[in-house]
Amino acid sequence: MKFTRANALKGTITVPGDKSISHRSVMFGALAEGTTRVTNFLRGADCLSTISCFRKLGIEIEESPQEILIHGKGLHGLSAPSSILDVGNSGTTTRLICGILAGQPFVSELTGDDSICSRPMKRIMDPLSRMGARIESLNHNGCAPLRIEGSSLHGIHYMSPVASAQVKSCLLLAGLYADSPTSVTEPSLSRNHSEIMLERFGARLDTRGTTATIYPEPRLRAQEIHVPGDISSAAYFIAAALIVPGSEILIKNVGINPTRDGLLRVCRDMGADITLLNECRDAGEPSADLLVRSSALHGMEVGGSIIPALIDELPVVAALACFAEGTTVIRDAQELKVKESNRIDVMVQNLSAMGARITATDDGMVIEGGAPLNGAVIDSHLDHRIAMTFAVTALAAGGETQILDADCVRISYPGFYEDLASLIS
Repeated sequence: MKFTRANALKGTITVPGDKSISHRSVMFGALAEGTTRVTNFLRGADCLSTISCFRKLGIEIEESPQEILIHGKGLHGLSAPSSILDVGNSGTTTRLICGILAGQPFVSELTGDDSICSRPMKRIMDPLSRMGARIESLNHNGCAPLRIEGSSLHGIHYMSPVASAQVKSCLLLAGLYADSPTSVTEPSLSRNHSEIMLERFGARLDTRGTTATIYPEPRLRAQEIHVPGDISSAAYFIAAALIVPGSEILIKNVGINPTRDGLLRVCRDMGADITLLNECRDAGEPSADLLVRSSALHGMEVGGSIIPALIDELPVVAALACFAEGTTVIRDAQELKVKESNRIDVMVQNLSAMGARITATDDGMVIEGGAPLNGAVIDSHLDHRIAMTFAVTALAAGGETQILDADCVRISYPGFYEDLASLIS
């Protein structure tokens, strides 16, 4: 797919539902008693993989253009799958479902695409094993495919070496089936969608600082969930409006959970003109409309406790830094190496091809802003966030940019290119 410089971006857009919340609505709905109704569900490939897996576990799930209905069977209502669970490209599905499967009275196996089968799973395998789970990497490399033999679980207090919502959520879900409370302490607070939604469904949770504790064997009850727009998807339009001169766009109904709004905080610190309108809160998840205008940006240091709140948006931050005055340093972002691609290396490779002054470090990047960018051939490495980042970067670069395997955006945002084109004036 090819892109050229845009004159300006104007208009209003609504991004798809939040991916993290959409995944969890299916999982928690399956474990609840009664029918959970979900509106604004993200119909990307990752979330559809979650639906597919829970159907194989005996859960009836109805889909219509307006809503998703999950007919839950209670905490102990899942049944043994008749075939291998295919998680596709979804790390969230993989890690969270392992916590659930660890406490079931049956054996299950799961696998995914080549990317999933190279991503580290020992970060959940080790603490789950401490809880008494029997979980095995079939290729003995700490990655999927995985075999999980359900067993009796014991509560633990796990000191996580990384701030990871997937690790935390996996263990909290396993804790539903444990014989005593399960606690997870992180070095800094990761996104807390699981804690918010589990409490809404009726689980008993305590959260203090960076520690979350769940108590076993709750009675979960079906809920009505409206999924706010995904701030990770909104990030690309925010970036495009900031770097394309003369732009002004309104992004409707975007989730602004404080554990996810790191991009907004960093952009504002860089000098971005972003206004929040119509702020509201739906069952614990805050949202707002975002009015974004093109802005003169300046470099800054991005690191420390803010990293978990914008880990998926760091490729966009790196792109923004190319158009900022001065130097931007991204640090404490080792997690970028184990996403759908090694996002440090891929961003450095592709931005360098466009003429950026960028250097990789062990835990991030250093970007010298101000160098003019020009079109190049961009290898997405089948990573949806890389493809979307360079689609918007190309709108402020000279010449023509071609993105290879651009259709990988279907993982999280199937209509991305159409929505982007609708704003180009």
